[in-house]
Amino acid sequence: MRNYETTFIVDPVLSGEEIKATAQAYVDTLQKEGCEIVFVDEMGLRTLAYDINKRNNGVYYCVEYTAPNGAFLNNYELGMRRDERILRFLTVALDKYGVQYNADKRAGKIGKAKRHKQEKPAKNEPAAHGISRKKADSPHLTGVPSGDAESFKEEE
Repeated sequence: MRNYETTFIVDPVLSGEEIKATAQAYVDTLQKEGCEIVFVDEMGLRTLAYDINKRNNGVYYCVEYTAPNGAFLNNYELGMRRDERILRFLTVALDKYGVQYNADKRAGKIGKAKRHKQEKPAKNEPAAHGISRKKADSPHLTGVPSGDAESFKEEE
């Protein structure tokens, strides 16, 4: 058995029911070919990096499955190429590391980890080097601007 993953982008102009029906049609096609569906991930509406068919967003789906062989892939991808509802697709063969990564991702070991916020020093505390930030960053100049550099004096 070989492991595959197909990611495809559905046109967002379709209604919610039509989008789900489109994705389900391709999952059903895989099952008819004798594939075992491992996981179907609806990633939702996302902004595209560049416009595709004058669309700047799309609904992403990722289908992970196992197949006895890859003979059906040519017809499967041909159907996706001809379908106007599919903006783009990509099918990859997964090795053992890809399968393990996807399993860990589904189990929650990889992905959305909570980050701890670092505590910031209070605004009233002096900076570590002893000079207040306001005086160090913005010196005030006094004098009448006459174009002469000696007429300006720096305040401390």
